[in-house]
Amino acid sequence: MKRVSIKPQWTIRFPDGKTLPPRLLDLLAQVHESGSLSAACQKSGTSYRHAWDLIRQGETLFGEGLLQMERGRGSWLTALGEKLVWADQRIQARLAPGLESLASELETEIESVLHVEPVSLRIHASHGFAIETLFTMLSARGIAFDRKYVSSLEAAAALRDGACDLAGLHIPMGSQESPALRHYRRWLDPSRHAVIDLATRRQGLMVAPGNPLKIYEPRDLLRPEVRFINRQRNSGTRFLLEGLMTEADVDSDRISGFEQGEFTHAAVAAYVASGMADVGFGLETPARRFKLEFIALANERYFLMCDATALEQPVMQDILSIVQGDAFRNAVDELPGYDARIAGRVQPLSEAFASLAVDDAAVPEL
Repeated sequence: MKRVSIKPQWTIRFPDGKTLPPRLLDLLAQVHESGSLSAACQKSGTSYRHAWDLIRQGETLFGEGLLQMERGRGSWLTALGEKLVWADQRIQARLAPGLESLASELETEIESVLHVEPVSLRIHASHGFAIETLFTMLSARGIAFDRKYVSSLEAAAALRDGACDLAGLHIPMGSQESPALRHYRRWLDPSRHAVIDLATRRQGLMVAPGNPLKIYEPRDLLRPEVRFINRQRNSGTRFLLEGLMTEADVDSDRISGFEQGEFTHAAVAAYVASGMADVGFGLETPARRFKLEFIALANERYFLMCDATALEQPVMQDILSIVQGDAFRNAVDELPGYDARIAGRVQPLSEAFASLAVDDAAVPEL
């Protein structure tokens, strides 16, 4: 199966028509990661001389330094260099899941013209790092599939409507489980659906290193000096946060920035890391990747849901062999905030969430 790859690329155009060299942004990101220009050159396959040429070109265009060096201390970026790296990270964080979904759609359309047998596995899933790991391993095995990143609500609805074969959802554990199940209930069929667990994961507050504003709980978001960045409306993460706030008797209308939303966990982390907000809410993995502090507030269960009758299909057995294998579990366990001990557990939906009422009279009207 042919794979379409879409990567965002951006640059800055100056008044004289010159543009920032694209490789410069990659080089600055490597310096930021490694703390050394020589290490960045080795990792990117760039000669030391060419790296300096790129940096000097950028500094000439901006009229300001991008890199500082000191013998025995390595290399580090100036404030401008840091801001360019942050801009690149934010672009990647915001656009990557959407571009992956678009690439999958384009693959299907191109292969329809080439008269290639259509893929037999369609996955609609809420974005996360365990499902991302699964997609990588499916591709490595040569298993053809269509993927689309959507909200948990949209994934559940797509499964019910026959628009996908597997739906990736996350449901809170503990006090927020019942409200979440009620929220999704109209799309859940305990007599028909089965659950394949991938992992549990932590959601919480992302704050600057050292937590300078001492933000520890939802009530702290009410303080007038605290700037918040949220997830987009209808996302499962935002629904979880709103449930935690209701439980803590916190009025979201009094939170500065509550209606501003980003479309991925990584984009929220990038927003906080840039200093544009003091706190965000999301997964621990991107918080750690952006070197933020993380205050856990809730645990979630991320799982795949399908028609129970489909479990015996060869492609479903392929998926089970992956998620029940050591390679998948080890990879997921390396993700900050993730725990893969339940990976590969298969249960009827009615057993996975015993609190689900089977009585159709309890299902909300559409």
